[in-house]
Amino acid sequence: MSNQTTHSARPLLLVTAPFDQARAELLEDVFDVELVEPSLAGTSLATRGIDEQLARATALVCEVDVVDEATLDKAPELRVVVSCRANPVNVDVEACTAREIAVLTTPARNADVTADLAFTLLLMTVRHTGRAERWLRSGAWKSEDVFEPYSTFRGLGLSGRTLGILGGGAIGRRMMQRARAFGMDVVVYDPFLPSDAFGDQARIVELDEVLSTADIVTVHVPLAESTIGLIGDRELRLMRPDAYLVNAGRAAVVEEDALVNALAEGRIAGAGLDVFWTEPVPADHPLLSLDNVTVTPHIGGASDDVVTEHSKIAERGLRAWVAGERPPAIANPAVLEPTTAR
Repeated sequence: MSNQTTHSARPLLLVTAPFDQARAELLEDVFDVELVEPSLAGTSLATRGIDEQLARATALVCEVDVVDEATLDKAPELRVVVSCRANPVNVDVEACTAREIAVLTTPARNADVTADLAFTLLLMTVRHTGRAERWLRSGAWKSEDVFEPYSTFRGLGLSGRTLGILGGGAIGRRMMQRARAFGMDVVVYDPFLPSDAFGDQARIVELDEVLSTADIVTVHVPLAESTIGLIGDRELRLMRPDAYLVNAGRAAVVEEDALVNALAEGRIAGAGLDVFWTEPVPADHPLLSLDNVTVTPHIGGASDDVVTEHSKIAERGLRAWVAGERPPAIANPAVLEPTTAR
C-alpha cells in the first residue's frame, strides 16, 4: 500500500475517503491500494491534482469528493465506485451507469453512532442537562439556595414512558433497542413495514397515533418528497403539551416555523435538535433563544467508528464485485456486466 504513485499490472484501488488502515491492507490481496489525503471540500475529483492516479484506477472509494463527468473523463479504466454514504449523492450515478461503472454504497455505516447521539440528545432534552450545565457554569448556584437546581431542572424519567419513532429503518430500530433497555414502550410510524415487524418490541401505528400518544417523538424517516414537511403545524398540535420532539435525522421533515411557534407557545414541552434547515445555524435564529430547546451542531455521525464501519462495508462490496457476485449494496444494479477487476 502506498501514498505515492506506483505502476503495476494489478488493478489499482484509489481511496480518497477516510479509510481504516487495516482494511486497506487486507484489500492488497486483490488490488494495488493508493491512499489520497481526504478532503472535506466536496469538490470534483477532477480538480484534486490526482489525474495520474485517476487514469490508472480500476476501483475508487470516496466519501465527500464528487465523482462527476469530469472525473470519469479522467478515469477511463474505472469499473467500480464505492461511495461511503447510504445514498451516493456525491456520485453521478447516471453517468457511471452509462459507462458501465458499478456504484456501491455503505448503508447504515453510521446507524449506531447516530442512534447514540439521538438518544443522548433525548436524555439531554428531557432532563434539561444542557440548560443545567449553562446555569452551573454561569455561577448561578448559590449557597443561599443549594437545592435550587433540584427544583428548577426537574426532568422526565424514561421507564414506563412511550417513545414514538418516525421511521423503522436502521437508526429507528437502534433507537427502539435503546428505548427498550430504558424500560420504555415503543410505537413506530413506518408505512412500509407490516404491523408485526417488531413483534412484541414495538407496535406499528399511524402517524397521528404516534404523535398523540408518545411522551417523546424522535425523527428517523428518510428524506423524500413524501417526508418533507411531514411534521407541520397540524401534526405538532396533535402532540401533548408535556411531550418532547427529537430530531437527529433530517431537518426538512419538520417544518421549522411551525416548530418554533409550538415551542414558543408552550404547545409542546421541548425539543432536541441536531439538524437545521440552514446550516450553520444563524446566531440570531429563534430556536437558539428558547430555553426549552437543546441543540447540537449536526454531529450525529461524527465518530471515528463510522470510518471503521464504512471501510468494512466497502471491503465487503469490493470483494463481492471482484468475485463476480452481486454486491450487498449497489445503486445501479443493472450494471453487473464487468464482474471482475481488470
